[in-house]
This record gives sequence, C-alpha cells and structure tokens, in this order.
Amino acid sequence: MTDATADSEDRAGAEALLRRGDEIDYAAVDAADGLEKGVLIADEHGAPNFAIRRFVLEAGAAVPEHTNEVEHEQYVLEGEYTVGVGDEEHTVEAGDSLLIPAGTVHWYRNEGDEPGAFLCAVPNGDDEIELLE
Repeated sequence: MTDATADSEDRAGAEALLRRGDEIDYAAVDAADGLEKGVLIADEHGAPNFAIRRFVLEAGAAVPEHTNEVEHEQYVLEGEYTVGVGDEEHTVEAGDSLLIPAGTVHWYRNEGDEPGAFLCAVPNGDDEIELLE
C-alpha cells in the first residue's frame, strides 16, 4: 500500500469494497405493491457517508405520494415511468437523473409494459418514509 493510499483510507475511515450483482438481495417495499429494493452499498458495508440502492418498479405499479427525511439523488437505469416531484410531473427514461430534496412530496407510476429501474443515493442514516395517502 502506498502512503497516498494509506492516507486516503485513514481520512475516509473506510476500506475499498466490491459487491457482485449476485450478492444483492431484493425485497418488496412495504409502501407499494410492485416495488423492490436492493441495497448495493450502505453503512453496513462500511460506506461512511452514502448508501446506493437499486429499485425496480414493475409494469403497472405505483408508489403513493410520500416524503422522506433525507435527499435522494436518482439515476434511471431502464424503462420509462412517471415521477411526481412537488407540483411537477416528469416522464423519465434511462439516462435521466433526479434530485428530490429532503421532505419533498414525490410519487412514481409505471403505466408502461416494461419494468423501470433506478439507482438511488441517499445519506446514511434514517430514511423514514411518510405516506401521505
């Protein structure tokens, strides 16, 4: 290990990690039928600041209006679906990115025939969801 690598590790307080796709467990999200979440990297894996999760929104699925206590940065991987953020409604597709500020009302709806998938990065800690409907 070089001095620069040791220095970087000491400052970050974390070690490098590789998680293979077949190591990720996906589970249904209680807030919505047809939505699954896999935690790719998070504090339990040694990530000091952020968690990255992958969500799959099945065809015909919808996530009701809700808020979260933390900001969300999202990157659309596949499919096309609608995201409501505040008073705005956006049709998103692969390659699109979203910032959903903490406490902002948002929702999802997939009216297509194919599932949608997105990455979601959030700060580590409590990400409590509050359903509004």
